[in-house]
Amino acid sequence: MVAINKKAQRRMCFLCQLRTCNLSKELLCQFYRTVIESVLCTSITVWFCSATQKDKARLQRIVRTAEWILGINLPSLQDLYSSQVRKQAVKITEGPSHPGHSQSELLPSGWRYRSLSAKTSRHENNFFPQAVKLMNTHPGQGPKHTPSALSLCAILNS
Repeated sequence: MVAINKKAQRRMCFLCQLRTCNLSKELLCQFYRTVIESVLCTSITVWFCSATQKDKARLQRIVRTAEWILGINLPSLQDLYSSQVRKQAVKITEGPSHPGHSQSELLPSGWRYRSLSAKTSRHENNFFPQAVKLMNTHPGQGPKHTPSALSLCAILNS
């Protein structure tokens, strides 16, 4: 966490320097997304759930500072985590060769995934239970809306 924070802070200096050069907001935003946000998203699906509130607050402070520099609203750290988990979960559910594919089991309705039982909070904060929760809380992006699920439904209905 400390390494990610330091790396992002070092890159924030470049954002400040670019701002003093009177570059357009679009270019500054592009720089933020490619240089700083990519550092924040490095393995975010691994460390986010186990990070302390203090660590998350430090990293969120970087996002808020960038918002102030750019003058626009940026996605929060929680939003970045949610989008990364959703992307990775879709790849896992659509790829039968992935080792975690067997853990993404659809309920009979076909709209939601089966929740994984967790006996400890350590396991509950793991990637797979969190991914299932995220996929089930956003019904518009659920399993029936993915191309592979749509083709499977077409095969079953014919």
